[in-house]
Amino acid sequence: MLEFYWAYADYHEAMDLVESMLRHVLQEATGSLQVEWEGRSLDFSKPFPRRRMVDLIQEATGLDPLHDSEEKLREKLIEARESIPAYATRGHLIEALFDHFVQPTLFQPIFVTDHPRAISPLAKVHRDEPELVERFEIFIGGFEFGNAFSELNDPVDQRARFEEQAKQRERGNLEAQVLDEEFLEAIEHGMPPAAGVGIGIDRLAMLAAGVHSLRDILLFPQMRPEEGRLPDDEADES
Repeated sequence: MLEFYWAYADYHEAMDLVESMLRHVLQEATGSLQVEWEGRSLDFSKPFPRRRMVDLIQEATGLDPLHDSEEKLREKLIEARESIPAYATRGHLIEALFDHFVQPTLFQPIFVTDHPRAISPLAKVHRDEPELVERFEIFIGGFEFGNAFSELNDPVDQRARFEEQAKQRERGNLEAQVLDEEFLEAIEHGMPPAAGVGIGIDRLAMLAAGVHSLRDILLFPQMRPEEGRLPDDEADES
């Protein structure tokens, strides 16, 4: 992974940087901004669209994710034979609708922006939409290649988000964030506005190399122990 904070930037500036960075890397690695992937051509020469998650869902399903009833969102997922966990909030339902109806259709590079607040506990609340946050993911060839957001630097809001995540864990959401007192103490001392970015270097290497398996690009793929040999720690104990 490539991960970094960019002080005094927001997610809009992060999108600009990620787009230019991907173009540069692919041009240097492959000599072209046209990349073949699964028998089709990915075009990195054009500006990447920037589309809100909820708008993409509305176009794909006809639902209004922010204003239709949660029951209506659930019914759509049940029709699609998607399982819905007991802890699911509107934000989780929106994410599930996106995963099922939208993500498989996203082939050309695209920024999917403004995710639900409930699934983005470290991101700053959107300046115009309080139910959303200033976050984006970049999708290429139907896969997520990166995740970024305007960092939440308000310790009071961050504590409240952590506490809500703790309730989610109690209801069975094992992916919910754990309350981090050291992180809270750090931002209580002061954290400037910042953009945080994470890029999946493994998938980017797959794209540049034109391969479709992580095992083909990892330097040290997971391997099984040789037959009859114990791991070093067990051997030492014996």
